[in-house]
Amino acid sequence: MRTAPTILHLDMDAFFASVEQASKPSLRGKAVVVGGLGPRGVVATASYEARVFGVHSAMPMGQARRLAPNAAYLVPRFGFYKAISERVMELLRALSPLVEPLSLDEAFVDLEAGGAAWDEQSARLVGARLRADIRAVTGLTGSVGLAASKMLAKIASEQAKPDGLVVIEPGTERALLGPMSVRTLPGVGPATGDHLRRAGITTVEEIVEAGEDEMVRLLGKSHGHGLYAMALARDDRPVVAEREAKSVSVEDTYDVDIHDRVRVGLEVQRLADRCVRRLRGAGLSGRTIVLKVRRYDFSTLTRSETLRGPTDDPGVIREAAARLLDSVDTTGGVRLLGVGVSGLADYTQEDLFAQAAGERTEARGPVEEPALAPAEEQPALSERRWPAGHDVRHAGFGHGWVQGSGLGRVTVRFETPDSAPGRVRTFRVDDPDLEPADPLPLVLSRPEESRGREGGAAAVGSRSPAP
Repeated sequence: MRTAPTILHLDMDAFFASVEQASKPSLRGKAVVVGGLGPRGVVATASYEARVFGVHSAMPMGQARRLAPNAAYLVPRFGFYKAISERVMELLRALSPLVEPLSLDEAFVDLEAGGAAWDEQSARLVGARLRADIRAVTGLTGSVGLAASKMLAKIASEQAKPDGLVVIEPGTERALLGPMSVRTLPGVGPATGDHLRRAGITTVEEIVEAGEDEMVRLLGKSHGHGLYAMALARDDRPVVAEREAKSVSVEDTYDVDIHDRVRVGLEVQRLADRCVRRLRGAGLSGRTIVLKVRRYDFSTLTRSETLRGPTDDPGVIREAAARLLDSVDTTGGVRLLGVGVSGLADYTQEDLFAQAAGERTEARGPVEEPALAPAEEQPALSERRWPAGHDVRHAGFGHGWVQGSGLGRVTVRFETPDSAPGRVRTFRVDDPDLEPADPLPLVLSRPEESRGREGGAAAVGSRSPAP
């Protein structure tokens, strides 16, 4: 392990909810919950104001509504979050070639590899400057942890929340870890934590006291050795710049169980097409097609089929997914479906996947997008959906966001990131003057930053003042 705290862990504070609060002046300082709003939806992120009521990520949305009935409940805008995340990652890549993203809002950085820091003082300066740069570029806050290992840097960023910076000095790790819960260590989830608790081990120091042999006896050789080493603050895992994807998959959870077998089949075909679009977007293909089915009783089944070579052909993947579905009993109802592709490669093999029905794949070239698309992607005017929290524009009132919809009406609050809290108006869902809109940037850019940029090039994190 290194002798200076030059591994940085960044964790954006309540990222999705913070983006929504920055976008919507009327929600600043108020409880905001982002996630699936259907009866089976779960919380993706809760603002710190909502966490006061006990709301947290992965909680069923129904439970969140009972705990915080007056919070704002919004549908995620993942495309916007991803665009802002990329601005943050650009700042990290400017510090070092070794940046390991863990999610849209979290990453490790090896400052030493980029020459950005070499001791505690320089690392602390880099962390402080990074937090200031993130605020300037995105208007958001992030918490920074600095330590001599990945495990400790992540623990430090957790202690820094929200909007702080914590440095764990080399040599102090054991004293810091000792009184902490065993759940603090990577790889200790609820099941392992309960197993250790039944053995009388609840803190990190008690792992050390129990000894390595006892950990191996309780958890097995690999997990036992690893956990004991981490309890001693030993973590030599490197920051890995690129993580190789092992699979590409998509899935949907349905508000109401699907019983109609034809509808289930159509959903599987639609998911297969979405999966192909993701594959092609990443420049990948794959050999193994995987179908996931969660039934009415919460039992989850997976079926897979391995082809003779990698493909990204939508027809082949649809047919394989349909064959896998034939082996699954869905008569009781289906609550979740997923289609994935694994065994990834960056090439395809042509004409290897002709199916028994006689169809053969043609030579590669531009392939039309599948005709089966979700209803919300190509809505008829009278069937438009207005997800809560998403951006709209009205011909007479300008830019706003959807507060809610139902009974043929949609309620919109008209405000922008740099305006005062706006007024609320209600329209018919088929009002021809109301249309979906792209999100507005969260902060105004300085004139020298926006000079020379085209159209929306600066629209993710910054925007030029109106002339």
